[in-house]
Amino acid sequence: MYCIPPFAPPETNRKPSAAWKRGLEDGLAHQTLLGVTGSGKTFTIANVIADLQRPTMVLAPNKTLAAQLYGEMKEFFPENAVEYFVSYYDYYQPEAYVPSSDTFIEKDASVNEHIEQMRLSATKALLERRDVVVVASSLGDLRPRRPGPVSENDVCI
Repeated sequence: MYCIPPFAPPETNRKPSAAWKRGLEDGLAHQTLLGVTGSGKTFTIANVIADLQRPTMVLAPNKTLAAQLYGEMKEFFPENAVEYFVSYYDYYQPEAYVPSSDTFIEKDASVNEHIEQMRLSATKALLERRDVVVVASSLGDLRPRRPGPVSENDVCI
């Protein structure tokens, strides 16, 4: 993986980058990178990804931040597979029952076909390549959508 930085990493980003990389190599399960807006957190993580040379999933707390991180990672890694994996629902209304009016509300959903294609592209890239960065929303369903029941020929990874 090759990160093409739009600028040289400032000195303040080198120490956290080295500590983060060391933590991953030491097997730390949880690490947090803190910083104010614009302090270079995304750039720091991009440099760690480039140094470690392994497929990476970047989790964002919502679709809006995931879209922003996806755009930035695409700029940092133009020669690599940067993919987007968020919930494919534009709208989702779970079924519900309102006891006060004895009303049952049917489940309703609207699937965004473009996002579904992006999810399939992410799955394909993970199966075929090693230079993959997947940006995902932690609120998204991280399983590929299944058109039918699981068959004996399916491979679960």
